[in-house]
Amino acid sequence: MQKKIKLSIIAGVSLILGVFGQDEKDLGTETVTVVKPYSPTVSDAFKITSVPLLNDSIVLAKKEVRYSIFSVPVASTFTPAKGKAATVQKAAPEKLYNSSVSFGLGNFNNALLDFYTSRDIDRGNQRVDIGLNHFSSRGDLDFTPLNTDFYNTKLEAAYSNRGRDSDWGISAAARHQLYNWYGLPEGIFDAATIAGIDEQQQYYNVELGANLNQEDSFLSNGEVFVKRFWDKVESGENRALIKTTFEFPLSDEVFTLTAKGDYVGGEFINADVNNTTNAPSIAYSQLQVGISPSILIVRDELSLNLGANLVYGMDGETNESNFYIYPEVSASYRLLEDMVVVYGGVSGQLTQNSYADYVETNPYVSPTLTILPTDQQYMANIGFKGQLLPNLSYNIRGSYMAENRKPLFKLNPQNSFRDDEKGYYYGNSFEVFYDDVKTLGIFGELNVDVNRNFTLGINASIYEYDTETDNPAWNLPNLKGSLFMDYQINEQWFMGANVFFVGEREDLSAVAIANAQPQDYPASILTLDSFFDANAHIGYRLSNQLSIFAKASNLANNDYQQWANFRVQSLQVLAGASYKFDF
Repeated sequence: MQKKIKLSIIAGVSLILGVFGQDEKDLGTETVTVVKPYSPTVSDAFKITSVPLLNDSIVLAKKEVRYSIFSVPVASTFTPAKGKAATVQKAAPEKLYNSSVSFGLGNFNNALLDFYTSRDIDRGNQRVDIGLNHFSSRGDLDFTPLNTDFYNTKLEAAYSNRGRDSDWGISAAARHQLYNWYGLPEGIFDAATIAGIDEQQQYYNVELGANLNQEDSFLSNGEVFVKRFWDKVESGENRALIKTTFEFPLSDEVFTLTAKGDYVGGEFINADVNNTTNAPSIAYSQLQVGISPSILIVRDELSLNLGANLVYGMDGETNESNFYIYPEVSASYRLLEDMVVVYGGVSGQLTQNSYADYVETNPYVSPTLTILPTDQQYMANIGFKGQLLPNLSYNIRGSYMAENRKPLFKLNPQNSFRDDEKGYYYGNSFEVFYDDVKTLGIFGELNVDVNRNFTLGINASIYEYDTETDNPAWNLPNLKGSLFMDYQINEQWFMGANVFFVGEREDLSAVAIANAQPQDYPASILTLDSFFDANAHIGYRLSNQLSIFAKASNLANNDYQQWANFRVQSLQVLAGASYKFDF
């Protein structure tokens, strides 16, 4: 073994010495001359087929291999943790109550009561609503020797039934009002005359109504309304109204046809205060029947409504009748998305006037009125509105209106020849004077939603009147404006305010004389000063059910004249509480 090792070592060493012992000679350089450039060619060759044929005498068949899994259960103690979604703090939903009552008392012995309750039946598909409202004052005013009390109480009830494609309801209401003709001209009548004046007037009202609304039906909606209105002086009035609307789809448009019947009739047992004798009595009966076809066209940013108003009016007392045709056209166009929307239109109507409507506007009218409808020939308006900012909206509009027999309230003359049961002929009540009036108006409005809890709005209107008789437009102001604000201070405190401005108005003070026409009575024009009326309220929620509030009216403490000779109460403060509950 040792010999083999030694021989191997000697052979290895000899090989290494032989390699390093070679002479290092210079090979020099050689020159190669290319006679013909190289141009290779590809000769035909036998190509092997993609799948060669097997010529083996024995072809081995592939054996089918089957796989199977041998499952063995393995015990495990691993339990994955369940993930949980992050929770969001939700405000507790405010509990809704179906009933509420408010009560308040103030100076001038003012009293306020509001009650409302609603009961859902059949999971809200049926509902019954009942409401009671009362506001009264028993305070006397220093500038008049007559009583200035007033009451206003109204009870309402309604039932509604809602189905899948339609809903209908019926309603009933009763109302009682008490007012006094306390607006005597100053320094005219002696104490004995004043002591014999019965200045109290009371109004009563009962009404019934029904309505129907349907979807996917030619009969879109219908309404029926009847009312009985009377007073303490045995004046009475009946009113009935029926109205239906049909809709017919026409391709992309909608054709609408509205039919209406309106009747008002009544009697005053006393004669016009311009008469020196209390005769004759006044009866009236007015019937209107009309249809209003229209078609609504909507194209991208344009909305256009084309229609007309056709009315047949008949006076049942004089047997006179007339047929009226009025335009009913309106359009709006989005000029700059929601920033600028241009709108305008021309419309007209035969307005059905009534004793009840006149009392609602001026409760100091005498029960000796002439009731006639107003022929509003046309009212054209054009304006633009939109949103300057996400929380700032505006509306500017100009209008021109022509009306025949426009009702204007004017003082009744002082008529010492009359001895009616009630004392309304001392220049302390109003008549309705009809005149043909053209009115030019400009209206502007701004509304600001500072945030969800604070809103502010302001508007103003300017009017110019042109009368057929060249008289002033009695008791109509040339300028009106208002400002309102609502502020939810926090969850407990809330407040609001509103300010109204009414410009100067004109009225006529006259004295009846024997054997003369009313236009020949000695008369003088009265100019009523403009006035501000500022009101505010504040409240605090003691709980979800109970809150207290305070209201202040006529903050400027001005005894201005809302109507000629009728001054209002000065500063009024009323405080009370509201309570919500389930009944």
